[in-house]
Amino acid sequence: MTTVGFIGLGSMGMPMANNLLAKGFAVQGFDVRGDSIAALASRGARPAASAAAAAAGADALVLMVVNAAQAEQALFADGALEALPDGSAVILMATCPPGAVAALAARVEAAGRRFVDAPVSGGVVGAVAGTLSIMAAAPAAVVERLRPVLAAMGDKVFHVGERPGQGATVKTVNQLLCGVHIAVVAEAFALAAKVGVDLDILLEIMSGSAASSWMLKDRGPRMLQADPGITSAVDIFVKDLGIVLEAGRDTKVALPLAAVAHQMFLATSGRGEGAMDDSQVIRSYHALNGTGQAAEPIGNPGQTG
Repeated sequence: MTTVGFIGLGSMGMPMANNLLAKGFAVQGFDVRGDSIAALASRGARPAASAAAAAAGADALVLMVVNAAQAEQALFADGALEALPDGSAVILMATCPPGAVAALAARVEAAGRRFVDAPVSGGVVGAVAGTLSIMAAAPAAVVERLRPVLAAMGDKVFHVGERPGQGATVKTVNQLLCGVHIAVVAEAFALAAKVGVDLDILLEIMSGSAASSWMLKDRGPRMLQADPGITSAVDIFVKDLGIVLEAGRDTKVALPLAAVAHQMFLATSGRGEGAMDDSQVIRSYHALNGTGQAAEPIGNPGQTG
């Protein structure tokens, strides 16, 4: 395994590709943004003019795109799968619905290529540091063959199942827990704020109690800031909790808490705050309960219908 094609050089894909370069892999990088291709090329990668060019001659093709539709576009409409040598592997690392992943895998394998369903957790920080958790689903022999590639991007590579779609399911469960944890922290803060409790003191108490969680400690401080820096946007959870609910529908599993959390993120995005840090879902709770400054209305001030 020496040559890796890489499609999707965004905020996570770029540092992941950089880590592959740092580990000695030859990387052929493609993105719809030419400046991203040039930036990766300046670090020693081969610039690819198309998805097909990124796949040509590669031992493995990593897809770190936005969603399953983009993965399908790159593989089939844009010719990446046809350009990928027989027996090489497609590694899908984006967060996608399990059913969509299984369908993509069937088409890839029918064309004589391998497929690894390998979503990640750890965010941009983990992508930069090479400390991502990678949830790989594929036959064990395929995962072991590709482990050096995966280990270059994440320090925790888990073989979670033999069938593509199982990795996506594990990531879906992860996002369900993350999204609900963030929303319930915001809900708790809104309750305390309604009766005038100092939220800084509340955060300190809860962080050291049985009610604590990683999300409370990480997102809680940012919920108390008017305009915190962005580590993950509200719209990410609009998308990912939507995937959670789709997985629930496909498997006929009721997910009522995930549904409510999704509505709160959706309401935040609907007010024009989807690009803000996901901790700002608390603004929807403040708007519901009158416990915080209301968001500025969308549109021209004073405009009447």
